[in-house]
Amino acid sequence: MSAVSIIDAIYRHFLKRYLFARDAERAHRMTLRMLAALPALQAPRDRPELGTKLWGIDFPNPIGLAAGMDKDAVAVHGWVTLGFGFAELGTITPRPQAGNEIPRLWRVPARRALINRLGFPSEGMEAVAPRIERIRKAGILIPLALNFGPNSDTPPEGIAADYTALMERLGPLADFIVINLSSPNTPGLRNWQSPRKMSELFAAIREHTGKLPHPPPVLVKISPDLERNELFRICETALALGVDGIVAGNTTVAREAVGVSSPHPGGLSGRPILIRAREVIRDIYTHTNGKIPIIGVGGIARAEDAWLHIRAGASLVELYTALVYEGPGLVIRMKSGLAGLLRRGGFRSISEAVGIDR
Repeated sequence: MSAVSIIDAIYRHFLKRYLFARDAERAHRMTLRMLAALPALQAPRDRPELGTKLWGIDFPNPIGLAAGMDKDAVAVHGWVTLGFGFAELGTITPRPQAGNEIPRLWRVPARRALINRLGFPSEGMEAVAPRIERIRKAGILIPLALNFGPNSDTPPEGIAADYTALMERLGPLADFIVINLSSPNTPGLRNWQSPRKMSELFAAIREHTGKLPHPPPVLVKISPDLERNELFRICETALALGVDGIVAGNTTVAREAVGVSSPHPGGLSGRPILIRAREVIRDIYTHTNGKIPIIGVGGIARAEDAWLHIRAGASLVELYTALVYEGPGLVIRMKSGLAGLLRRGGFRSISEAVGIDR
């Protein structure tokens, strides 16, 4: 039995019940501590057909950890052990901040979903930077993305400066950067998805990335709550600005549209947003003629979910909420399932399947 199989069995037969009996955020912190304590184990080598290459980066498989799970880069070796092909860490803010008042994270077990209004709790870039530096020196074996967001007390005229400060400090440590413009829990942040504000922001970011010896690719993370015409304007702006990719998407503030009834405010993630996420992926891929790589996020809990996101246009996929419900063996199971789906479809690689259902 592999190390991951043992960890998964312990979770399913003991730890899940124990953690679900506790407040969701406390359980989250406990999980990160346990993952951080794991020895630096390497997951079994991935099948060659699962590998893909984007932005000059080799991804051993297309399944990544979504931002929000490991905000301060404390459990990176754990994500390697669980078999992820990459990890998106953050959201990281320039200065430390506590985030919104507690309680701010809730489970919706009947819908296998989470609701959060965390508000970017972050130890700040100066705490995260040395951790990433140590990870790099140790020879981490998967690509690392860093997700950036502004401090909540930064005035609107200072938002661009927050992102450029993050880029200057952490950009050299990342394989790629994700600019978070779509969290529903930071007032005013989603306004920066407008073409005018995006253009202003990316002009400032490009000025700073141009000063780096090896500028990382820069992606933008968008909301699933955009109207189609808004989404298409963002796509056109991203093309015009030369944005390297789109992460589609963040959590949703919708409730009735996704069939969830809850008194808790904040962003909803998990199974209820699966179909909406896929629609957004397909719209982006179609509207841009596949010219912008997409990382598909939302509702993924099985190999078939990831496969259909890929067929809709995602070159890579990410998950987070499903780990809470399905356990640490999920990624290994999904990779096996994806390899089988590739074979049955007659595909030799993940890249051959991207966007074929558009």
